[in-house]
Amino acid sequence: MANGSLASTARRATTAILAPERWWMAVIGIFVASRIVTTSILLAYASIQATNAWTGPKPDYFSFAKIWDGHWYYIIALTGYPRELPLTDAGHVSESAWAFMPGYPGVVRAIMTVTTLDYAYVAVMVSVGFSLGAALLFYRLLHLVLPSTTALFAVAIFCFAPLSPILQVAYAESMALFLLMLALYWLLKRQYWMLLPVIAVLSLTRPSGLALALALGLHVVYRWWVRDRDGFPRREAIAAITVTAFSVLMGFAWLLIAAIMTGSLTAYTDTELAWRAPYVGNVELVPFTAWFQGAGFWQTQWGIPQWLLSALLVAVVLGFFGFLLSRPARRLGVDLRLWMLSYALYLLAVFFPQSSTFRLLMPMFPLAGALAQPKSPTYRILLLLACIAGQWGWVHIAWWVDNYDWTPP
Repeated sequence: MANGSLASTARRATTAILAPERWWMAVIGIFVASRIVTTSILLAYASIQATNAWTGPKPDYFSFAKIWDGHWYYIIALTGYPRELPLTDAGHVSESAWAFMPGYPGVVRAIMTVTTLDYAYVAVMVSVGFSLGAALLFYRLLHLVLPSTTALFAVAIFCFAPLSPILQVAYAESMALFLLMLALYWLLKRQYWMLLPVIAVLSLTRPSGLALALALGLHVVYRWWVRDRDGFPRREAIAAITVTAFSVLMGFAWLLIAAIMTGSLTAYTDTELAWRAPYVGNVELVPFTAWFQGAGFWQTQWGIPQWLLSALLVAVVLGFFGFLLSRPARRLGVDLRLWMLSYALYLLAVFFPQSSTFRLLMPMFPLAGALAQPKSPTYRILLLLACIAGQWGWVHIAWWVDNYDWTPP
């Protein structure tokens, strides 16, 4: 009898939490459960971490969470940006803080000043806070186009995703994802003027202003195209076009700031290319060529013919664009698909394929809405288990530092 009573109480509690009006409780529950899993994985790897460039052996969680690019954000939070671009012995621009935008370290620095807490604690706190906000906002965003239960499972996919450990370390991803979700939420609500402050901060947090500008431009074209059916009042057209132009401007803002501060018109792009030099040498930034250059590099690493890697890239790109026309993708609505299309084109245009590319795919989060649509419990359980296994794999390959590590996160 006691067991039956306990089971009945558990069912009532679950029903109450999953009630539509208490969606936030369900999201918070999913988020907390996911963070317990992810923290356990990170702590397991911290316990076997050897001495590396950033920590001693077996670092505590917060020290382990601020390695890799987290150290660059630490430098920015404490000392800002160099006025002169550092050079290699060969005279080429080398790696520096200019590759990282000031939004996230600026927030961390402000909280450090107010609380006097150490950088590592504040950086993790800021990342976790924004990732919780992103989970809550993700539900609100997807619930505009999907049923509540589907949107809730999409949140679970987002929280347990293979790359979700990045949401609780000293990286800007959680802040950028929160801002991007907010921008897309206002876009779907057609509250264009609300986008202006979001775009301004987002464009100085992660390089996404131009991708968002493309999505906004395509949104304007689409609304004009269907104006007879859906309407496109002049005041909304003016607002949408203005916001699109502002996003274009903000897409170049950090490049201009870096140029003014260092005296070099190509300071930002040269610094970004410095990370590419170990793979393909010192090259110019030519749009839509980096992925084929990458095929040449990985051919030497794996022994796979370059033509086959290039063909695989073309097949993946065509497959992705085809997926955007599929029924699960169409259920996401036009605007979320336009965002994914725009961001995919942006990645193809400017980014070099290496292990960090997986992290750069995180703004494709609307894909979780498509993956969440099958209702089979077996499918959903297996998908979450695969996500957790993916976390183990990603931390092992990308985050954990194992001697000479050429797979940065």
